Amino acid sequence: MNLFQRQLTVAGLVFTLTAPTVPAQQQQADAALIAKAKGIHDRVLKLDTHDDIDPANFTPECNYLKRLTTQVNLPKMVEGDMDVAFFIVYVGQGLRTPEAYDDAYKQAIEKFEAIHRFTEKIAPDVMGLALTPDDVRRLHKQGKRIAVIGVENSYPIGTDIKRVKEFYDRGGRYMSLAHNGNSQFADSNTGEAQGYLYNNGLSDLGRQVIAEMNKLGMMVDLSHPSKGANLEAIKLSKAPVIASHSSVRALADHSRNMDDEQLLALKKNGGVIQIVGFASYLKVDSKERTAALAKLREDLGLGGGGRAGQGPQFRRPTGANRTCPVEEPGSATTATASQPRRGGGGGGFLNMLPPDVREKYVKGMAEVDAKYPPAPRANVKDMVDHIDYAVKLIGIDHVGISSDFDGGGGIDGWDSAAEAFNVTLELVRRGYTEEQIGKLWSGNLLRVWSDVEKVAKKLK
Repeated sequence: MNLFQRQLTVAGLVFTLTAPTVPAQQQQADAALIAKAKGIHDRVLKLDTHDDIDPANFTPECNYLKRLTTQVNLPKMVEGDMDVAFFIVYVGQGLRTPEAYDDAYKQAIEKFEAIHRFTEKIAPDVMGLALTPDDVRRLHKQGKRIAVIGVENSYPIGTDIKRVKEFYDRGGRYMSLAHNGNSQFADSNTGEAQGYLYNNGLSDLGRQVIAEMNKLGMMVDLSHPSKGANLEAIKLSKAPVIASHSSVRALADHSRNMDDEQLLALKKNGGVIQIVGFASYLKVDSKERTAALAKLREDLGLGGGGRAGQGPQFRRPTGANRTCPVEEPGSATTATASQPRRGGGGGGFLNMLPPDVREKYVKGMAEVDAKYPPAPRANVKDMVDHIDYAVKLIGIDHVGISSDFDGGGGIDGWDSAAEAFNVTLELVRRGYTEEQIGKLWSGNLLRVWSDVEKVAKKLK
C-alpha cells in the first residue's frame, strides 16, 4: 500500500481508500488550498440528490458492497467520502393506458423493494435508509452511509391518487410529475419540441397529486416537467419545492434547465435547485447533434436524456443469465475506449443496457460523433460556473449539488462518487467558505426537506 492509500474497516468489510485523482490543472494548485479543501470535504455532510439504480445490482449475489462498474456503490462512496445518495425509483414514460400503468407500477415497486432489501437485509451495518432529515444526521453520526428514496416520474401511480401515499409509505421523499414525455399529471420539458397536453401546465389530476404530496410531506420535484408546469406547481405548492437534478438555462439552453423566471420563482417559494453534473445540461451540443442523438435514442427505444427503462423489454437478465458487473482491479474510470461518455451516455448508463442494445448504441454514437463532433466534454469547472450563476441570482440558500450518476450523469473530474472531492476543491478555489460549501452539499436540501415536513404537520 502506497502513501496515497489507506484502509477503512466498516462492519468487517475492508475498503481501500485512494486519494482522489487530481487533474493536471489542479495539481498546480497551492498545497495549502488542497489541504484546506480536504479538511472541508471531511467535515461537511455530502449529499447527492439523484443516483439511478438497477434492481439487479441489489441482490445478495450482486450488490453495492462490491466495486461495480456503476458510478455509485459503497466502495466508491467511501473513496470519495460521499455520505448520502438518493436512490431513484424511475420508470420511463409510456402509454397512458390501464395496462401500461400496471406494468409501470410493478417496475416501480421492484425498485422500492431493491433499496429496502439492500439497506435492511444485505448491508444494514454500513448503510441505512433515511426517512427524515433527522434520520440522515443520526445515521451519519453512526458512521454509516445513507440512502434516501426519490421517485422520478409519477407515471407509475396511474390514476390512483392513493398510490402517492403508498409511495411515501415505501420511503419516497420526493417525486416529479413527469419525465421525458407528457404524463397524465403534467407536461414535460420535451413538450417544447413535441407539443403539450395541458397547455404547458398541469392536469387536474396533477394538481391533486401536489396537494396530496404537501399533506404527506413529500417534496415536489421540478426536474423534467415543462416550464409552465413548474411555474404552476410552484404557485400551487404550500411547501418549498426542489429541482433534484437541473442546471441553468442562461448558460446552457436546454429544455431540462431552469431559466431565470423559474429560478426566481423557486427562490420566492423557498426551494432549492440541485445543479447537476450532467455534461449535456452544462454545455449544449449543436442543434444538429442534439437532433441526431434524440433520433438514436428514439430508434433504440430509449428515453430522452440517455435513459433506458421505457418498458419491460429493457429489464436486465437476472440470476444465472446475468454477470455481476464488477469493475476490473486497477480501473480508474467507469468508461472504456468502447464506451463513449457523451450524449447522456455515461459508463453507468451503458452498463444498464442489455448487451445487444448497448452494442447498437455505441455504434450509433460513433456515427453521430463522426458526423457531428461533440464539443469538449463538460468538467467540474463548467458545473461550478452553473452553481456560481445560480448563487448570484437567487442566493446561496437556494442552490445544491447532484450528479444523475448511472442515469447519464458524469463530467470530467466528477465521473463517479469516488471523485466527489474535486467538486469541493473547485468550490474552495472559487472562494466559497466552509459554511457555504456545507449548504451546497447538503444543508439547503435538508432545510427544504424539514420545511416540507413542517407544512405537512400544519396541514394535518
